[in-house]
Amino acid sequence: MSDFLLTQVINFGTPFIGIILLLGALGFPVGASVVVIAAGAFSQQGVLNWYEAIAIGLAGAVLGDALSYGMGNYAKGWLQKRFGDSPAWVNASKSFHKSAGLAIYLSRWMITAFAIPTNLIAGGSGYKFSHFMFYDVSGELTWLLVYGGLGYWFGSQWELVYDFINNFGGLVLGVALFGFGIRMAWNWREKKRLAAESEASV
Repeated sequence: MSDFLLTQVINFGTPFIGIILLLGALGFPVGASVVVIAAGAFSQQGVLNWYEAIAIGLAGAVLGDALSYGMGNYAKGWLQKRFGDSPAWVNASKSFHKSAGLAIYLSRWMITAFAIPTNLIAGGSGYKFSHFMFYDVSGELTWLLVYGGLGYWFGSQWELVYDFINNFGGLVLGVALFGFGIRMAWNWREKKRLAAESEASV
């Protein structure tokens, strides 16, 4: 699949990159990261225009993110109707809004597995679209410059870069999930402790 996509990047140029990044932002498994790294290498070799690839890639990725945010926003009424009175939903929404900017920014380029869920949660929880777009554009631009820049820098060795980033991304995801599990366990322990203290004081 990757070889096919890379061949199409060479054949159709930067418009194809925009389409791939749009589909990737909507959750399709099209290998967006490998395309970005390879595009950097192709730019270094003169096959693609670097600035054009960045601009069109950014447009495709941001459009895809805006659409997935819209999907979450479209379901907001149903979510509010079903879970609006739930303390768990209210707490989860407040917790997301406190760190939404960082979550959106990092999920664009560091923990990309969380990108789609983050977009849907942002839309579904009513997070302001202008704020979402600010962090989204910043994160996607970071992704394109870092990943594409590494591909450009290493040129013909870009596949080694992709393997390293892929392994690093898996490590970061594992650490993030472990940290989330620890936090959930800690919150559960604190709630249990407070409940016990409340019962003891009665």
